[in-house]
Amino acid sequence: MKRFFILALSATLLAHTSAPTLADVIRLSVPVQSDETTETFGEPITELPELHPLTDILSEPDKYTNTSFGLEARVKKVCQKKGCFFIATQGQKTIRISFKDYGFFVPTDITDRTAIIIGTLTRHDVSPEQAEHFSKDLGEKNSVKSGVTYEIVASSVRVPKS
Repeated sequence: MKRFFILALSATLLAHTSAPTLADVIRLSVPVQSDETTETFGEPITELPELHPLTDILSEPDKYTNTSFGLEARVKKVCQKKGCFFIATQGQKTIRISFKDYGFFVPTDITDRTAIIIGTLTRHDVSPEQAEHFSKDLGEKNSVKSGVTYEIVASSVRVPKS
């Protein structure tokens, strides 16, 4: 009986520390485009725009504010409640990606995939309460800071299939 309990406990601990299963993934939006290797959420991408480096976008924010552009970046962390935003990274730079009109979501299991993002840059004053809320949705404490920040409001996000 003791041996069974230890094995059952070990299996339970392993199940809770392993990668998310398909049952754990939240997909509140269906792709608007899909092929053998990618899925696109939001608006369909009919023509891929020029992709700009995140360092350029953040060093010259006025040039990119309220103007549509493309970016290719790694998904660092996704909102685990419903996929309503994610943090993208390119090199040492990171930025929050939200979705136009809160009109679509991304799957919660796209962390570490490289996404193509079509959107516009917006300036935000993040309150301490908003920073705490965003950090909580990411499942991390104090990961989002309050103050003036920029984020990309995406109209389209293309990600590789798993």
